[in-house]
Amino acid sequence: MSDTATPHSEDSLPASDVPATPANAQWYALHTLSGQENKVRKNIEQRIKTEEIGDLIFEVVIPIERVSEVRRGKKVETERKLYPGYVFLAMLLRGEDGKLIDRSWYFIRETPGIIGFADGDNPLPMPGEQIEAMLRQMREREEKVSPKVAFAVGDKVKVGDGPFLNSEGVIEEIDPERGKLRVSVSMFGRSTPVELEYWQVEKSA
Repeated sequence: MSDTATPHSEDSLPASDVPATPANAQWYALHTLSGQENKVRKNIEQRIKTEEIGDLIFEVVIPIERVSEVRRGKKVETERKLYPGYVFLAMLLRGEDGKLIDRSWYFIRETPGIIGFADGDNPLPMPGEQIEAMLRQMREREEKVSPKVAFAVGDKVKVGDGPFLNSEGVIEEIDPERGKLRVSVSMFGRSTPVELEYWQVEKSA
């Protein structure tokens, strides 16, 4: 897990300040107060340094995806959390004897914004394949921009950018690999198919 790229927003410490994740670290899901995910991550990353607990707490991740939409005729990209209300932590929570490590346990319990471990007061590490799938999904979603609204063939849409601005049409085809839509719009009384990017259209009311 040590080569996993952790997303860092303006609220996070630089990657060089976050300890490397050892092979024996295990991952846990933490339930947070709504909207407090970034604050929890920032708090944990800062406390790793100030409390010198980098030998037990290694990495905190908030899987996100980049989404785009049209606002007032302009393309706007934002971030959307894949698992709202949760952060994921790589840490050593139990010793070789299987008992909870007090420093790790109380570090989590005393972090503002954390409700607790997702599976209660007897937390179990997340299965390796589940972590790999989550991190793979995170990397894939960060590399490409998705539409904020899901489209389907037959949806009525309004064009918010380009030469067909304010034209209305119907989606005829969706190409998710290229992020393109084929939309039938009315021009001069005739139906004309045009290719548009996801972010160039929005669903009609």
